[in-house]
Amino acid sequence: MKAKETITNTSSNDNAEQIAVCCQQISKSYGTVQALKNIDFSINKGELFGLIGPDGAGKTTLFRILTTLIIANSGTATVDNFDVVHDYKLIRNRVGYMPGRFSLYQDLTVEENLQFFATVFKTTIEENYHLIKDIYQQIEPFKTRKAGALSGGMKQKLALSCALIHKPSVLFLDEPTTGVDPVSRKEFWEMLKRLKQQGITILVSTPYMDEASLCDRIALITNGEILKIDSPTNITNQFNKTLWAVRSDSMHHLLNDLRLNKHINSSFAFGDSAHITLNNETLSMQELKDSLTASGHSNLHIWEIDAGIEDCFMQLSIGN
Repeated sequence: MKAKETITNTSSNDNAEQIAVCCQQISKSYGTVQALKNIDFSINKGELFGLIGPDGAGKTTLFRILTTLIIANSGTATVDNFDVVHDYKLIRNRVGYMPGRFSLYQDLTVEENLQFFATVFKTTIEENYHLIKDIYQQIEPFKTRKAGALSGGMKQKLALSCALIHKPSVLFLDEPTTGVDPVSRKEFWEMLKRLKQQGITILVSTPYMDEASLCDRIALITNGEILKIDSPTNITNQFNKTLWAVRSDSMHHLLNDLRLNKHINSSFAFGDSAHITLNNETLSMQELKDSLTASGHSNLHIWEIDAGIEDCFMQLSIGN
């Protein structure tokens, strides 16, 4: 019997060693506002994990708990098997954190900021330069420029360099591409892929649903609750309703009429069209078009589409 117990414990330890981040029933309130409600998930070592949700969903609160900046009201969490409350000093030396708002010293130069963070973590730029080389080389020509004078994309690259300079095992990136131009966003995600290849576990939050497909797994979160956790492909494959896109000359009028139509289950604006699901799957496109034409709509276009992450998020958020 003792031999069996030893084998079981060893297996449990082996599994634990593969987990980089673990949350169990994490809840957090600010007065009467509950920011997080019983959050449960784990992230494997070396995984690129996305926390996807709108502003106010609870993403930043969760990041602050996991990086030991605030304490949850209930539940437990570990990072690299260290408890976020009892082992906070050890965790702070092992993680990199890039908050959503640029928080480096704006009156210091690019090089001075990087040197400062290297010194804080008792390392040097030279020792871990290989980690930031691809990123830092893009801003190195401006190393004497003060951080406050950098563009949004350059600030982003400097903040990431500072978060990496001590060679963290887990990297937390809180909405790193918000307010950044599309080219810089693309470059940033390419950098994350290269960092993942170096064995760094990455937890990134974003309100941009199109970035979800770039992660290994994602957690969809809203109002402090996780709706679903899976790979982006699995989530979209599980969308079990027919999805149509509808467009007309008057989108505001169209959305109102679609939401009043008894045959339509859901209707949401997506760019220049509306995405709808049906209560009555036998309704044909022609029947819907005739109904909308009778309501005064012109230049109508209706076509079937595949669901994206945002469609899945909206369906899960309304409980369908």
